[in-house]
Amino acid sequence: MTGGRRSGKSTLLAVLAPRLGAAGALPGLTTWAQPGRAVYLKENTTGRTAVIGRFDPALPGPENRMRPVTEGFCALGVPALRRCADAAGEWALLDEAGYLETACPEYCAAVLELMSRKRLAAAVRKQDLPFLRRLCRHPDVFCVDLDAPFGSLGCVIMASGLGRRFGGSKLLAPFAGRPLLQYTLDATQGVFARRVVVTRSAEAAAFCRGQGVPVLLHSRPFRSDTVRLGLAALRADAGCLFCPADQPLLRRETVAGLALCAADDPQSIWRPAWQGKPGAPVLFPAWAYPELRALPEGRGGGAVAQAHPGSVRLLPAADEWELADIDTPADLARLEAALAGRQGSGRPKTAE
Repeated sequence: MTGGRRSGKSTLLAVLAPRLGAAGALPGLTTWAQPGRAVYLKENTTGRTAVIGRFDPALPGPENRMRPVTEGFCALGVPALRRCADAAGEWALLDEAGYLETACPEYCAAVLELMSRKRLAAAVRKQDLPFLRRLCRHPDVFCVDLDAPFGSLGCVIMASGLGRRFGGSKLLAPFAGRPLLQYTLDATQGVFARRVVVTRSAEAAAFCRGQGVPVLLHSRPFRSDTVRLGLAALRADAGCLFCPADQPLLRRETVAGLALCAADDPQSIWRPAWQGKPGAPVLFPAWAYPELRALPEGRGGGAVAQAHPGSVRLLPAADEWELADIDTPADLARLEAALAGRQGSGRPKTAE
């Protein structure tokens, strides 16, 4: 993970570390600074420390006024990284890599060697330096920028169905005490730079506007119209998620996971899947927009995903019910029962 100062990199690593399978301290290295004095490096499992930077008031600027001490990297850092590579377990931790580390080529090489042998959870300062860029853009790295973890993605909520099999509009039908549409609004809240609900229901449009959610009310007949109108309304220049409005058990964590994946790999089409079977919603990169705008009448974005199977990547869903939609009153009752079972198992309640 990367980000600027005080973006929460070290805090997030501390939260993740106990979840990575280690009973005690993860093998790895941690740095900390004494402002105006020095920067220290500590080996997590032994507690050994070394000075890797000393404050130099002659250096320019309010930041980065620590001068690298390469002896500390060579005496402790390089051997410690090699011990991490040889240690038992799958994971190692590095908190953090910054400009001081780039002054020691031996240390940088040891970090890359560790990455080839272990899964590495690392915090990397957001600085435009060749080694730090190499870490974040390594083909095996999943990089999250904590300053903008989801990038500038858009979201089109597909709410234009007439509900013929349901017996009328289902968007505001009660589901576990709340309108069905509310679950999709909750699942997509706070993730996207821009979001729009595309609907043919005046009641659903009023419901969304009442919550400050942008709406496009239309009377076009086809699913392809909904896709095209949604893209035009967003004026999206980054990726865009197309999310059905009738999947009430879709978790916000899954939506956020798709957005994180797209921020790391913006050229792929991202879909959730259960046991390898893909479902909705679907997050398309910008290169797919011309094809989405030119969909044949009655076709949805799935046709574009099917035309580019090599570009589709799957994110596992938490359970099968996340990808289930509601077409009939029987579906609604079935998913309400599934929600009750999810609550009884202690799993997360809904998309809230």
